[in-house]
Amino acid sequence: MSLLPYLTAGWIFLVGVHGIATSRNLVHAVGCLAVTQSSTYVLLLAVGYRKGATAPVFSDLPPGAPVVDPVVQALALTDVVVGATVTALLLALVVQTAKRHGTVDPDELSELKG
Repeated sequence: MSLLPYLTAGWIFLVGVHGIATSRNLVHAVGCLAVTQSSTYVLLLAVGYRKGATAPVFSDLPPGAPVVDPVVQALALTDVVVGATVTALLLALVVQTAKRHGTVDPDELSELKG
């Protein structure tokens, strides 16, 4: 088991969070959120990896052959679909905000200030 994929996932997460925190554009913030969410793909791949294992197709494997965990693969696929859906929804909200307020700068959205 290697520590590198976990460190990579943490680094990608921190880069995305830094981008969200310093963003002055809503489109940039949505992109940084997608980068942050992509760190979970790396994390799931690191959790499900087994050295020397093959795909979990048991029709042509001898009994006891090492295979990767299919549950982690299903979770990664679900993560990709949910991430794409959330990104599309947020970008649609940014488009509507730009139409209504004429800007995508969060500091200039006066109606959203408390």
